[in-house]
Amino acid sequence: MTTRTPDDDTHPVRPGCDPWSSPEGGPHGALVLHGFTGSPVSMRPLAEVLADAGFAVEMPRLPGHGTAPADLGLTTWDDWLAEAEGALGALARRCPDGRLIVAGLSMGGALTLALAGRHRELAGIVVINAPVQAPPELAEGLAAMLDGGVDIIDSIGGDIADPAADELSYDQTPLRPLLTMLQAAAGVRERLAGVRCPALVITSRQDHVVAPTDSDVIADELGGPVERLWLEKSFHVATLDYDKAELESAVLAFAARVVDG
Repeated sequence: MTTRTPDDDTHPVRPGCDPWSSPEGGPHGALVLHGFTGSPVSMRPLAEVLADAGFAVEMPRLPGHGTAPADLGLTTWDDWLAEAEGALGALARRCPDGRLIVAGLSMGGALTLALAGRHRELAGIVVINAPVQAPPELAEGLAAMLDGGVDIIDSIGGDIADPAADELSYDQTPLRPLLTMLQAAAGVRERLAGVRCPALVITSRQDHVVAPTDSDVIADELGGPVERLWLEKSFHVATLDYDKAELESAVLAFAARVVDG
């Protein structure tokens, strides 16, 4: 199957939505992944905190994101996973003698779980408000809407309690790529037991995009040791929200433990 890269997008990248790599860092590395309809903006603070702590950091812009909804409408889960794989490979080349972690928000968390199922060498993963289950009727409803000629709906992004924060997400959501994500989530869940590396599962109690019960499924079904962090004041995009300092502190502590362990 042919996969797309961010360079295939036909619209210019929005200001601030570029991918980011730390100029230095190592010997250990961190891959940081944003969510569906979002952009690297949502993960930039966490990426910089990890870089400041000495990690080599790669933060890709997933295909179709950070430009225009029309670009996203031409992408699928396979495109995003291929980009994440490429970024992980680049990080491994930067850190040939170190250990690697992956951290992802929302769909980026689902991609993190998919990578962990493929790469047993990962030292640990951080999964923030990630989707791994959806009612079958939801996918059926999306398919019916597509068959009826509806291919875009209002935004599902921007779920942040702090009114001063903005992830620069799209104001529209293309349905076809959303459906591929929901379909892929079932496969991600089926492989959770095979993920044996340590995991930090972070969950916002007030999430209006992904139900907190998805985090319960992840924590219950992963095959390795799991730590939990519950956030009381943040909505879905917790990396930019009121609990971001607590989130960053927990991720740093976890990352330091697993790369040294």
